[in-house]
Amino acid sequence: MTIDELSVSGPELTAFSTRIGFTLDPFQQQACAALEAEHGVLVCAPTGAGKTIVGEFAVHLALAHGTKCFYTTPIKALSNQKFHDLAEVHGSENVGLLTGDNAINSSAPVVVMTTEVLRNMLYADSSALAGLSHVVMDEVHFLADRFRGAVWEEVILGLDPSVRVVSLSATVSNAEEFGDWITAVRGDTTVIVDEHRPVPLHQHMLVGNRTFGLFDRRHPTQVNPELTRFIKNRLLSNDAVGNYRDRVARERRRGGGTGVSRPRLIKMLDENGLLPAITFIFSRKGCDGALAQCLRSDLNLLEPDQVAAVDTIVDRHLVAMSPGDADILGVEEWRAGLRRGFAAHHAGLLPMFRQAVEELFVEGLVKVVFATETLALGINMPARSVVLERLVKYNGEAHVDLTPGEYTQLTGRAGRRGIDVEGHAVVVWTPEVVPDRVAGLAGARTFPLRSSFTPEYNMAMNLIDRLGVQGSRDLLRRSFAQFQTDRSVVGQARQLDRARMSLRKVDAELDHSAQRKGLEPEAFLEYMSLREDIKRQERAAKFMRRMESTEAVSDDLLALKPGNVIGLNTGRHRGLAVVLERAEMDIDPKPLVLCEDGWVGRVGVRDFVNPPEVIGHVRIPKSANRRSARGRQELVSILRNSGIDRPRGRNTKRKQESPSNARLIELRNKLRKHPVHRLSGIDDLHRLAERRSRLLRDINSLEQAVDTRTAALETQFDAITGVLTELSYLEIDDDGELVVTPTGTVLRRIYSESDLLVAECIRAGIWDHLSPPDLAAVVSSMVYESRRDSYTGGIDSMPGNKALRDALTETVHVWESTNDIQTRHGVVQTREPDTGFCVAIGAWASGRSLREALLAASERGQMLSPGDFVRWNRQVIDLLEQIRGSVDPDASLAIAARKAIKGVRRGVVASELD
Repeated sequence: MTIDELSVSGPELTAFSTRIGFTLDPFQQQACAALEAEHGVLVCAPTGAGKTIVGEFAVHLALAHGTKCFYTTPIKALSNQKFHDLAEVHGSENVGLLTGDNAINSSAPVVVMTTEVLRNMLYADSSALAGLSHVVMDEVHFLADRFRGAVWEEVILGLDPSVRVVSLSATVSNAEEFGDWITAVRGDTTVIVDEHRPVPLHQHMLVGNRTFGLFDRRHPTQVNPELTRFIKNRLLSNDAVGNYRDRVARERRRGGGTGVSRPRLIKMLDENGLLPAITFIFSRKGCDGALAQCLRSDLNLLEPDQVAAVDTIVDRHLVAMSPGDADILGVEEWRAGLRRGFAAHHAGLLPMFRQAVEELFVEGLVKVVFATETLALGINMPARSVVLERLVKYNGEAHVDLTPGEYTQLTGRAGRRGIDVEGHAVVVWTPEVVPDRVAGLAGARTFPLRSSFTPEYNMAMNLIDRLGVQGSRDLLRRSFAQFQTDRSVVGQARQLDRARMSLRKVDAELDHSAQRKGLEPEAFLEYMSLREDIKRQERAAKFMRRMESTEAVSDDLLALKPGNVIGLNTGRHRGLAVVLERAEMDIDPKPLVLCEDGWVGRVGVRDFVNPPEVIGHVRIPKSANRRSARGRQELVSILRNSGIDRPRGRNTKRKQESPSNARLIELRNKLRKHPVHRLSGIDDLHRLAERRSRLLRDINSLEQAVDTRTAALETQFDAITGVLTELSYLEIDDDGELVVTPTGTVLRRIYSESDLLVAECIRAGIWDHLSPPDLAAVVSSMVYESRRDSYTGGIDSMPGNKALRDALTETVHVWESTNDIQTRHGVVQTREPDTGFCVAIGAWASGRSLREALLAASERGQMLSPGDFVRWNRQVIDLLEQIRGSVDPDASLAIAARKAIKGVRRGVVASELD
């Protein structure tokens, strides 16, 4: 559609615009017009630009036409928020919610759900898909998430072609590429990219007590020179003789690690009219510490009437909490911060705590939130200002710098449309922060979207069951991952084409030159091929001799014992050497020696041309201390007075008789007898032939590179199907096709990261006779991941009954045997079961109190926050539900799973499911 066509409102868009009561922005108008014209749409716009309006128009269209719309989000908190927003507009009878934890009015024409729920519905061929006309995929850039991103591609590829997909994304630099892919797999899709922020964002740096604009007003792309000068003077002030490390340490002491105290920072923001604000701190401990710092101060941001309003909202959120739980959860301290206008927000808090903070912030009753980056994931909590205390975060494996995309996502929270005329991003300066780098993050407003799609066991089983093996391969080839790979090898493909064209030219020239000299081109090429074969054989023989020599040296080094005397004839330390310690490793062995010149160190294969020979032995006194100069001198004296002479002569390689190489001899004889061998005046043919050989090597290398990259997904898929076939989840039918076995039906219904291990344990029956609490405990080992630096005792040290310990031991045995099979097929191993949460959830499922359950976790080295406790419990519930649905409902495992779910889903775990 043209821009003019997209600017015209249809009847439904006119009705929608009238209902919402404000004029749509051009990009919203264009996207909605395309949607009404029955196109799919991809909308890329900054945070806060209003792209969700397009998703809400899809809801409007579905209701107007009597069809269904599914609105998907990446996280449950977003699903809950969107459910309440849509129910308020369209009535609770028309809107449902499905998040895995919660099901409300699931047969409604509009259902909000997490993306995984829709993926599971597609694989199950759910009847709820009937009448579906629109799917909104909010935050579709989650497709790049390395842990969950594949789900978005599975949905886009798996939806019926008649369904219109509304993809809403943050601004990404390759939006056109993403749009091209969606068009290729879903049909006509209109791509709308809008990089305009409706509320301008101003960038600042806070240095000590002063705030500077990040960019020069006269040259907006350059760093503010006044800021640079001030930072340089601050580091040099009052310290003409101190070193840089001292200055850095002093800066940290001045501001508690960030250059300014939080209460002072908040007062400065308040005085400049920059509240409400979100301060992003990339650790839960940091958020809680910032909150505690404010509580210790005299900071108070609320008026008395606002405090009363806070109490009312807090009481409503805590209505289901027992007094005992309120005590252990520190409700009063949490409430004290809220009553003064500040709070923390992170995954370690209970969902009801986070939801209360979100509501209070939106209502203007919380002025400052100290949050981890999870708050940037689409939750509707816009602020006037965003503060970043650091530009480094922990990504689960290491501390890494923020990317431009992450910086944009975080600072995009600043500036509330319809409330603020401008937003403000404030980076707190520390000695490690370079203004130029901040400017680079702020200036690079977009980031590329990269697919994280990769085949997994459950995916393979469901695809093969629905599409067969060939259909599954076709789907893999249609993935965004394959689309990007194909585009990425375009350059190599062009090189390949050029090399093949050059080869054709060389062949033509060689034919012509050979015929002019009265030679058959085939005969000359045969001769050159013989020469190439001889070179390859000679290289191989040389390599084998080198390997044999290296192995001989390595074996002799391993055999050396303390007291053995050897000769060193290479390097700086030539002469006699006595062995002090044996080699520590079989690979690249390096015994510790002392040389005649007093040097002590380890020698290895590189220090010998020939294998070392023991030429004598000396006794090393126990009192000898090689670490002291006197001790080394004593050992040198013993060595020199031993009467052992160093072998004379140069240390040349021993004459090694070449092994009989019949093939090499045969080739050389054949070469000498070839008629071309005796010809002269054919140098030009030799040069052409050498050029031809180089081109053939280049072509072979490029073909391998292209094949490796383009076949990567199918190679992984083949490896996975190999594992599944060996384990009898797949079998070959009478027509020679791979099909899902009855056993495989269980695996199709398990969506856990450890899906194969769970299915294998179910098949082995090792969980069949567990009590409900013990089943919850052993299932937790499939999902729980201990936080770094924590310690979990082994299974044998676990308190509780023998049945649980036996089940866990057998589960580990199944894990080991399954991993052996995966390794054989080249598949990444399933992670080891983690028993760190077993005792805590076992106690909770048995009816123990929250205090007792958290204490049980701490005794196992797991210091769980209440939010983590709830989160892990809910993940266990989710997997128990899958297990219950994968087996016979009357089976003992299904009955135990149902009871375990009931035992776990209570108290704080059940209240206000997020």
